[in-house]
Amino acid sequence: MQQLMINHHSHLARFYVLALLMVASLTPVYAEEIKTTVEDQQELSLTVYNQDLALIRDVRNLKLNKGLNKIAVREVSAQIRPETAIITSLSHPNSLSLLEQNFDYDLLTPQQLLQKYVGKQVRVIKTHPTTCAEKEVVATVLSANNGVVLKIGDRIETGAPGRIVYDQVPDNLRDRPTLSILANSKAGNKQTLELSYLSGGLNWKADYVAKLDKAEKYLDLNGWVTLNNQSGASYHNAKLQLVAGNVNRVHQPRAIQHRDVRTMKSMAADNIAEMAEESLFEYHLYTLGHKTDVLQNQTKQVALLSASRVPLNKEFMLQGNQHYYYNRYGVIADKLKVAVFVEFKNEKKNDSSGNSQFIGEDRIDHTPKDETIRLKLGDAFDVTAKKKQTSYNKESAFGKYKHAASSSYEIEIHNAKDEDVVVKVLEPVPGDWKMIESSLKHDKVNAHTVQWLVKVPAEKRVTLSYKVLVRY
Repeated sequence: MQQLMINHHSHLARFYVLALLMVASLTPVYAEEIKTTVEDQQELSLTVYNQDLALIRDVRNLKLNKGLNKIAVREVSAQIRPETAIITSLSHPNSLSLLEQNFDYDLLTPQQLLQKYVGKQVRVIKTHPTTCAEKEVVATVLSANNGVVLKIGDRIETGAPGRIVYDQVPDNLRDRPTLSILANSKAGNKQTLELSYLSGGLNWKADYVAKLDKAEKYLDLNGWVTLNNQSGASYHNAKLQLVAGNVNRVHQPRAIQHRDVRTMKSMAADNIAEMAEESLFEYHLYTLGHKTDVLQNQTKQVALLSASRVPLNKEFMLQGNQHYYYNRYGVIADKLKVAVFVEFKNEKKNDSSGNSQFIGEDRIDHTPKDETIRLKLGDAFDVTAKKKQTSYNKESAFGKYKHAASSSYEIEIHNAKDEDVVVKVLEPVPGDWKMIESSLKHDKVNAHTVQWLVKVPAEKRVTLSYKVLVRY
């Protein structure tokens, strides 16, 4: 029995050794981690979309070993989308094959370092309060949640009783965001590698300042691109490109609206030295004419364009509300706001300068070239209106309609300016409607909107009266 037990244990020992040999043969063998920093950078380009998204192309020179290499690409964006990362060898095509990649975003801080040492030993240096003599003891970190719990000898202590000394920084704790790559290289020499990836934390918008001439017939235009970097990394000496247009994304980002770029650019093509435009699929791509630095937590502005003496049209508009057609009302408003809009197209001439005052601002979305830009500047001071309902009668409803009513209205427009104006009156009429009476010519803009163009002489009042039948 004893002999059988010995033989049995011997078989186990031989099997154990064999298993160790098999595990060892499966363990990757590669040299020490190869670190690459911005010092190795040869080229850097940023393509920024206006959806909190950027494509980053980072070219670096790096000495690789033949066989397996563990590469640590430091100073990548903290908001990198690691699933989009692609690394290729530009100098040795098809020589590099990727096996594994990890994004290490656990950054080195005192708290994170303490967390990594839970269950491990550290050294604690205590200082005597009177003699200032230092004493070093070995402690085991039991917990680092909401403070620290240490085991020192046979005692459990909370809080840090002194300076904590660590033997080393764990490999998975980085001082900067790092992309770790395990790759096999057929060539063991210096190579030029290109890393490209998508990142959040970068977006842009375009802002414009328009200056109207005294006659309010032309405007001068200056445009700036405002770039915001919250990606967690800085980009030095980078080629900067901007994409106008909304690309499709699986997860809808927070909507970012901005002023238009393309239409303004076509107005002043001869004046642009900073940005060049080209088509990119169904979008537009703008390239800065020089390399620039885009630093972390920086808002950067780049000159986009300037245009002078752009012809414009000014429009006064009074917008109604459809709920007045459902019920009986008396005086709707004694002083209605008349909105002021300006419109302009892609024309360019010279203009004169003069004193400037702020008159308003607006926000628009992307606008293709050759289309009209329409901006609301505010409400007119010298053009006002009064509106009242003069009658309301319920009518017979039939067929698919359950309700019907006819109502009459008066809109008095007062022009206190020393020049004639034309006010566009837009009334949204609900349901199935029919204009019964109107003192001025009207147009049916669409199924639920009627429009009048009311000419009001200087320092005069004009009253628009109409009656409408509504079924719903």
